[in-house]
Amino acid sequence: MATAIDAAQVTYEAPDLELMEKFLTAFGMTKVEGSDENTLYMRGTGTQHHIHTTRKAAKQRFIGASIEVAARKDLDELAAMPGSSPVREAVEPGGGLEVVMHTPDGIEIKAIWGREKPEPLKDREPFAFNNIRDKNRVNGTVRQGVAPCTIARLGHFVLHVSDHDATLAWLKARFNFLDSDYFLPPGEEGPIVGTFLRLDLGEQLVDHHFMLVLQSDWVGVHHAAYEVTDLDAVMSSHDFLLQEGYTPDVGVGRHLLGSQVFDYWKDPFGFRIEHYTDGDVVDASHQPGKFNGTASETTQWGNRPPLEFFQ
Repeated sequence: MATAIDAAQVTYEAPDLELMEKFLTAFGMTKVEGSDENTLYMRGTGTQHHIHTTRKAAKQRFIGASIEVAARKDLDELAAMPGSSPVREAVEPGGGLEVVMHTPDGIEIKAIWGREKPEPLKDREPFAFNNIRDKNRVNGTVRQGVAPCTIARLGHFVLHVSDHDATLAWLKARFNFLDSDYFLPPGEEGPIVGTFLRLDLGEQLVDHHFMLVLQSDWVGVHHAAYEVTDLDAVMSSHDFLLQEGYTPDVGVGRHLLGSQVFDYWKDPFGFRIEHYTDGDVVDASHQPGKFNGTASETTQWGNRPPLEFFQ
């Protein structure tokens, strides 16, 4: 199977690219050269050429996600699988090669390799945090005004699918994903209706989850999540987005599964998007657990999502 090494981008369609650009800029992304009246490419401060793509269309729609793989041979292996495109030149800015596939529900999953890696954009250093025991900030201060944060990277995305088990089997036949945790129906011991997946990079530390696959009565994306510098970035950006007239969705709070401090918003076309920081990292030895609570119980503290949050 192919070795996935990073979440490269999510791709949408929407009728107004200027409106999307305005929001994503306020959210902390930067427009990429190569954007035009038909397609908007936005990047973070990291080395992915772009992490959010919007194509102009009459109606809003989630297209899918792109996954960076480790080597050209990974593309060859994926191209040989049923339903895959041949290995082909990528048409988006940054170049490279790609293989296009579709999940059982028709969600586009694109494997990419060899895309240009731009220089990182300047960002402030994370603030050292003084807890009750460890005093890491000595002769220093925290000074963070209300301002848009800087997005570092696309950390994960969540898919709603019509058949959890079939989608999971499809993904695992193609990529090196490991299970991190499981969702069960509230108060029940089974069946598994959601699986948090992570990368398998051996002893290298990876995020607790790269993707969440959720059984649902509708198909699409629940949200895409972007990592920011630290807690002050989450909070100051929250105040900035409020100041700009945007309405928060759910947040700020701390998740149970993955432990991230989160802040959910919706873009102008109703797609949920998340700032997060301080998530769990694990290696290949991590063993999955099971969670059978309600959506509101997925939050340890802070603004709790409504019961229908994951429906």
